Amino acid sequence: MGKLKRSAVFVAGSIVAGLVLAALAAIIWPQLIRPQSVSIPVAEAPTIQSTPVVATTTSAPAAAPAALPAAETAAAPLESATGGSFANAVRASAPAVVNVYAQRTVTERVPTVGLEQLLGGPVQPRFRERVQTSLGSGVIVDHEGHIVTNQHVIANFDQISAQLADGRAASVKVVGSDPDTDLAVLKINLPRLPVMTLGRSELMQVGDVVLAIGSPLGLSQTVTHGIVSATGRAQLGVATFENFIQTDAAINVGNSGGALVNTRGELIGINTAVLGKSQGAEGIGLAIPVDLVRGVMQEILLHGRVIRGWIGVVLDDISPEHVQELNLPHDGVVINNLYRDSPALQAGLARGDMVESVDGRPVRNAQDTLAQIARRKPGSSVTLVCLRGTQRFTMKLKVVEPPWQPAK
Repeated sequence: MGKLKRSAVFVAGSIVAGLVLAALAAIIWPQLIRPQSVSIPVAEAPTIQSTPVVATTTSAPAAAPAALPAAETAAAPLESATGGSFANAVRASAPAVVNVYAQRTVTERVPTVGLEQLLGGPVQPRFRERVQTSLGSGVIVDHEGHIVTNQHVIANFDQISAQLADGRAASVKVVGSDPDTDLAVLKINLPRLPVMTLGRSELMQVGDVVLAIGSPLGLSQTVTHGIVSATGRAQLGVATFENFIQTDAAINVGNSGGALVNTRGELIGINTAVLGKSQGAEGIGLAIPVDLVRGVMQEILLHGRVIRGWIGVVLDDISPEHVQELNLPHDGVVINNLYRDSPALQAGLARGDMVESVDGRPVRNAQDTLAQIARRKPGSSVTLVCLRGTQRFTMKLKVVEPPWQPAK
């Protein structure tokens, strides 16, 4: 009986101890007696979510955001980061960009050095003909079929044709060209021509997005994009009168004469040149601003050429270093040479004379001074304020047309 009593006491004590330990465990480790959460993959969730959803066995699945569907929520950051697609601008402008093909037959002398050495004396000279070609781009600017391109694309070529984006091709005639700005106007006779809208390059700002459309290496309708890197680039030695838009949009051989457009698909420049390739530089492309293109085109359509004023001076810039070396009062431009029988020579201007202003406007550099004079119509006059040594004088000159562009 004593043993039975002791056993009952031991069992009762063990049960009490177990209950106490269980209570303590429930307080310290509550997760041991609660159901654990279960993760449900997104594909198995009953509603579409933009991010993975974790549901538990004791709660309903979380509802999708009410503001936007998942697809729109994901696309929004991409749209704002990239500024959207430029497809609309390309559709509006690219059909008016054409390939320009030019060719000519040239005669060249066959080298005879090897034959002379073989025969021991001079031999009769021999000649052969070969076809020389040029590839560029152009832009259709009106429904009459006028195409603007670079003058260097078609210079000295006698067979010129253009191919449209839709595959049609035809020969073109040269309406006129202007080597001083490297522009030319062609004309094609085809119906239903696409025409590019002309924008305003004066409104372009550094940082604006631009698209270059042309035929680099013969790859027609190639589109590249970049930004306006600078405006008003001049004194680069590309043309006589320079006022280029600089861009980092990729421009290569065959892009010459092609379009530089804004994000609305409007023409804002004619792609002309790339600088620094021989030095390994990239992303320095130049385009002639459309405001200059518009003026040159109007002159060519009216007169077959651009009529400019000329007085017959060759000007050089005077740098601040030259001012100190030559003991000059300030920097500016100096007359380096004069053309024979020119208005400047006949009026008494001489080499070494400094030009300080043109019609009351102070000069900035040699190219700007010549451009101011060029804007005067032949037959008008221009007033220069000059400095010879320490003597300042004013001279009024008659403006004429350059002798290499005689009046027609």
